[in-house]
Amino acid sequence: MDTVPAGTPVPQGSNWGLYLEVFMATTTTAVTALSAKALIGARVVNLKNENLGKIEDLVIEPEDGRVTFGILSFGGFLGMGEKLFAVPLQMMRTSTEDRTFVLDVDKEKLKNAPSFDNDRWPDLHDRAFGSRVYSYYGYPPYWR
Repeated sequence: MDTVPAGTPVPQGSNWGLYLEVFMATTTTAVTALSAKALIGARVVNLKNENLGKIEDLVIEPEDGRVTFGILSFGGFLGMGEKLFAVPLQMMRTSTEDRTFVLDVDKEKLKNAPSFDNDRWPDLHDRAFGSRVYSYYGYPPYWR
């Protein structure tokens, strides 16, 4: 059966706003439509099943409707000292059974990743910022 990986771009001429509501994700058995609202707040774990935080937001490239980053909150205690991380969405896989993202990143690598505070967001559509993030995780930027 064909599957569609998370972060798949919207076909030319599509309404990207609708794509937000029908976010495509991969499961082991079928293509499943998930709403962005259902994914925000989802838990994120690594391959060792260690808790890495939760999805705070999704970033959309308005020109083509591509979901470019998942914004992950990580660290801190009871919301204090928590950092935000833009993570290329293609790095994450979803588990629809328990509404969890699986991210193949060690906790230490995530701690050293480019991050920002909730009250000081970077320009997430800035190519220099995006290049730094994609490079850190070893992925080619989606625009190349």
